[in-house]
Amino acid sequence: MEITFPNFSGVSAKIATEPARGNGYPTARLQKGLLLIQDGQDLSEEGVGFGVPLLKRGIHILYPGCVELASQQNGQVQQVTAKFTLDLEEKVTLPGFESARSNLLYPVKYLLAALLRRYPPLRGLLTAMSNALRWMFGLKTVFEKGGFSTNVNMVYTVDRQAGTINIEVDPTNLSGNGITEIFVLNEQGARYFDLYRDSSGTLLRGKAIGCWDKVTAEQASFISGNHRLAFTLQQVKGATLYRGRELIGSRLAWSGFGYSFPPTIERFSYQVRIERLQ
Repeated sequence: MEITFPNFSGVSAKIATEPARGNGYPTARLQKGLLLIQDGQDLSEEGVGFGVPLLKRGIHILYPGCVELASQQNGQVQQVTAKFTLDLEEKVTLPGFESARSNLLYPVKYLLAALLRRYPPLRGLLTAMSNALRWMFGLKTVFEKGGFSTNVNMVYTVDRQAGTINIEVDPTNLSGNGITEIFVLNEQGARYFDLYRDSSGTLLRGKAIGCWDKVTAEQASFISGNHRLAFTLQQVKGATLYRGRELIGSRLAWSGFGYSFPPTIERFSYQVRIERLQ
């Protein structure tokens, strides 16, 4: 099933029940959210789209493997309810050791990820080391079913005339399942959206954007100069807003934002504004 929102600030947005497994990125296995399409070109690359939930459980992150969709329309406003099944975990495979997929590599992986987030001056060195290790040992990232599964309901309300997407998360029953943190990702492609701007006056391009940095401004945008498009998010009470961009060969190509908040929040909602730039 595929649901498309045409004539939406000069672009279209779509969500489908089948992951886009043909794009060659490791994240092709994941269920995507709302993807931007312009003149038939998918602008998401490796990005997972707008409004995609992730869950932190222990040291593991749960990713969505599938979704059920339902849609209703009222004039220019269309609402889609998406029931995501989060049942996938990221694995790092080592050729010849399939039975030990990631068990020994998880601590190293998460240590490197923590260092990358906490110490920006080390990012270049750590990224180079990670890439070198992957090349030397043939390490690959895959997403496979783990030992735990749960559902998260998302509601997308798209107002095509206003150029906005209101996204609501229902975290009901998550806090009692060992879930300690909820993330909601909003990503499109890194090659297309390579400029960051926020309401404090900060303007960053390319690698200067960082891979997972806290946003302190009231609102922030990613901009595609070539396509004359921007998407903007705002701060939401009770959550932390992060920005990031990574472009590494055929493995990573995303730009966007992520909200982080505890599962004790009863409901969480925010708005994505899509703008056609002059």
